[in-house]
Amino acid sequence: MTLRAERISRSAGGRLILDGVDLALRPRGTTGVLGPNGSGKSTLLRLLAGVLAPACGVVTLDGRPLGELSRRAIARRVAVVEQQVDTQVELTVADVVRLGRVPHRRPWAPASPADERAVRTALERCGLTDQAERAWRTLSGGERQRVQIARALAQQPRELLLDEPTNHLDVQHQLDLLTLVTALPVTTVVALHDLNLAAMYCDDLLVLRQGRVVAHGTPGDVLTEELIADVYRVRATVAPLGPDGRPHVRFLGTLPPG
Repeated sequence: MTLRAERISRSAGGRLILDGVDLALRPRGTTGVLGPNGSGKSTLLRLLAGVLAPACGVVTLDGRPLGELSRRAIARRVAVVEQQVDTQVELTVADVVRLGRVPHRRPWAPASPADERAVRTALERCGLTDQAERAWRTLSGGERQRVQIARALAQQPRELLLDEPTNHLDVQHQLDLLTLVTALPVTTVVALHDLNLAAMYCDDLLVLRQGRVVAHGTPGDVLTEELIADVYRVRATVAPLGPDGRPHVRFLGTLPPG
């Protein structure tokens, strides 16, 4: 069992952000959340993380509503990587990654050898070992994103939620990051803008438009020329690519407003 959303809705400022969204995750699979800006992707991830509570519906973890669980209990299971994170505190890269161990320690308890092993492993997986003592404030946007991934890995979650993690990364690091994430033995939900990255790395796709689910299924079933035109207002061709036949999208231009 893992995270599940049942008919969840959420409003903000009098506007409906999500409207009756259902999402059943494949254990240890990777689900991509797609949709134009403002479609509700980030709000969905915050509801799955328990950071926000749904106005209607319920999010459950192993069948239990998140509202019945403590923040600490959720954090021991679910790690979140947000789009932008900043701090005015003077921290090193290693300090930031160590924050991932907080849910596993008693208040004010020092780091254990197991904590330090988890931090070292996370730094190594993200190619940050030689950057461990570098100051956070000196990092570029892409470097900060990689550190946040390492912090999430140090948390040793069973569920991993990532909100547009490829922002600020060059092509090589986008591919490296998604290769790393999708190889982890965890249940992953990742919000993405790049349809071809979603097709390459995700087992399932959920497409949102104005807070509602318009498609949910495998990349081959979801990424059609008709859906891309309808949701994104873009002309495209979609063809299978490679031995596994995953779809590849070639964009041809925008469509007039519908």
